[in-house]
Amino acid sequence: MNPLHSLTLGDLAREHRRSWPLATAVVDGDVRHTYPELDDRVNRLTNALAAEGVGPGDRLLWLGQNSHRVLESLLAAAKLGAVLSVANWRQSAAELRFVLGDLEPAVVFWQPLDGVAEVRDAAEKARWIQDGAEYETLLATGAAADPEIAVDPAAPVLALYTAAFDGTPNAALLSHAALIGHSLSLALARQMEPGFAYLNSGPLFHVGTAMFCLATFQLGGKNVFLPAYDAAEAARLIEAERCDGAFLFGPMIDALVEAGAGHDLSSLHAPAGSEAWNAMITVDTSPWSRAFAGYGQTEVGGMLTYSGYGVGGIGSHGRPSPLVQVRIVDPSGAELPVGEIGELVARGQHMMTGYHNRPALNAAKQTGGWHHTGDLGRRESDGTLSFLGPRLRMLKSGGENIYPVEVERCLATHPAVAECAVIGERDMEWGQRVVAVVVLKGEATAGELIAHCRDSIASYKKPSRVEFADAIPKRGYSPDYDALDAAYGGGGYPGS
Repeated sequence: MNPLHSLTLGDLAREHRRSWPLATAVVDGDVRHTYPELDDRVNRLTNALAAEGVGPGDRLLWLGQNSHRVLESLLAAAKLGAVLSVANWRQSAAELRFVLGDLEPAVVFWQPLDGVAEVRDAAEKARWIQDGAEYETLLATGAAADPEIAVDPAAPVLALYTAAFDGTPNAALLSHAALIGHSLSLALARQMEPGFAYLNSGPLFHVGTAMFCLATFQLGGKNVFLPAYDAAEAARLIEAERCDGAFLFGPMIDALVEAGAGHDLSSLHAPAGSEAWNAMITVDTSPWSRAFAGYGQTEVGGMLTYSGYGVGGIGSHGRPSPLVQVRIVDPSGAELPVGEIGELVARGQHMMTGYHNRPALNAAKQTGGWHHTGDLGRRESDGTLSFLGPRLRMLKSGGENIYPVEVERCLATHPAVAECAVIGERDMEWGQRVVAVVVLKGEATAGELIAHCRDSIASYKKPSRVEFADAIPKRGYSPDYDALDAAYGGGGYPGS
């Protein structure tokens, strides 16, 4: 590693204290820190963690809602050469135990929420530090001097667990170089400028929020943190902090329209919607108004393609980020001609390093020196791209990815279930709802099966409806999902 060409997230924190000494870096309730104040806190946390024995390659885990301390923890990990994972605190206790066992964190930052408090007996070797007073006490033990530890920009620094496409969630490792590259690509596509203010109103364990948080940080902008979405508080913060952007989708926007009456939300630049919405915000009518739309996944740092690069084009998902290459390939890895459907593969600056502790899966996903997305797409005659859907069927509800195999495996553990299959039903508010088709070998009600899932996996993954059948139609050994869709009203799948 030549330090002459090195740039890490920790280096950005160092540079911002020099370049943006008066700029507000974070706002979180009563907390307001400038970039020098943020970097001082990061240094203290870095030194305190180093005194606890945390070093390069070690994992830190955040189990809680949004906070400015998530960004602090990430930057401390960056200066240590460690990795921060921000996990979904809404998961069941069983799912959280899996994460703790899989990640083997050296330190767990936690909040006493739902299942989180239930798993304090897991990861016994980890130092558990409760958010709030205990966190601040630890931070106060560290010196404010920058430790100046040499860190490789290619080393992973952020781990985000993906949806369980193979029945088991996997932590995608994103390096300093990947996150910096993606942030620059996103900032260009979104036309973000220095001073950009972003409301972190979505969960930071979701790449959709994390990528904008990091792009805002990259530009020396202001990150405003909302612990969990509350429309009235979001309206207040957008007005008070003059937020340019926020993580918002359908139901969140509807709630904001209702709660935003009397607030000045004109600083928020967003695509047009309802008349009431348009009257509140500044409608972005430029060709880039949907620049952050396109195709992406956690494994590529967020966005792989941007609709804004394909305005007026044939393809539904635009063209790739300027920092990547994308190909459409057949099962052998050979590139397909224009117009043919195959797997989307990519390589470039903001691809993940790999999954944590998944050597076999990494070898398969990175065959031939390309990241294999597991999704189907098509290159159009004008060079634009169309995402057509996952090779493995996926549902999307309220912005969250849900893989049927994970819900099916959960249902199959119920003693009354002989076999089952899960499909998605179109829902105008949430995109899709989960529908389970179940063959019984004992007695169970729909409510009992839904409760069984709610107790074992995240609540948003549980079936909204259960249909009982005499048999599951098959295509070979697998459920015939097309037949199930036709019989039980399935539809609305991503890319359809």
